Amino acid sequence: MISSDNDYFLKQSSDSEQSGDMGRVDAIVRHPLFSESIERIATIEEGRLFCKHDIEHFLAVGRIAYILCLEEGFEVEKDRLYAAALLHDLGRWRQYEDGTPHEEESARIAERILPDCGFGDAETELILHAIRMHRTKSEEPLGFAGYLYRADKISRLCFDCPGKMECDWEVKNFDLRY
Repeated sequence: MISSDNDYFLKQSSDSEQSGDMGRVDAIVRHPLFSESIERIATIEEGRLFCKHDIEHFLAVGRIAYILCLEEGFEVEKDRLYAAALLHDLGRWRQYEDGTPHEEESARIAERILPDCGFGDAETELILHAIRMHRTKSEEPLGFAGYLYRADKISRLCFDCPGKMECDWEVKNFDLRY
């Protein structure tokens, strides 16, 4: 059930003719907890040489995951996939501050945001599972969590990174794929 304090997230999205089936995703981006987490990450990563965990990364993961699903014939609700992508690294600030694994904190944050944005219990569990598993190679690479994992790994533009020689990223992307 959507809390009455957060009805405006959905109202703003449903009023937009351009939002199409992405209204709930728009609501995530407008959610104060999302904005607060993005700001905290940006502050901590301000001088970071390597890839940042920002809205560009989150959207790249969503777009790549969706393209992979289309190419491989995996039927998925686009807004669920984008919701997972937008939320998967949102707990990075906590990892920087006290070492909490960011996938755990990201899931905790997502668990608070998703119901406010109109996602039901089953959808929320699907998305939370994908967020928790996005750092673990999936036994089901063609499942929902597997697509998020794969997209996260291939989303980085290592070939254009000034820190590529110092980076210890496990899967460097020196070829443009998506």
